[in-house]
Amino acid sequence: MTNISDEQKAFYQQVFDKTRKEIEDISNRIEEELAQVKERITKLNNQKQAIRKMYEGACACLGIESEFESLDEGEEGFEEEEEE
Repeated sequence: MTNISDEQKAFYQQVFDKTRKEIEDISNRIEEELAQVKERITKLNNQKQAIRKMYEGACACLGIESEFESLDEGEEGFEEEEEE
């Protein structure tokens, strides 16, 4: 380390402490926002699943094929990632 005066050392220590706290605060805010987004996505997926069951029941009663069967594979990958 280079030789710095006590005044410079105090200044850099203050910068260090302040910026470290700001980084931690931002990281915490990111985690909070991420948790809210994950919760909202989970609620939407649950709602979609419930409506999807009604749709598939209607398809069965009408004797028609579900047009959403091909979408299942892409959606399952997201749910698996979310659980990890």
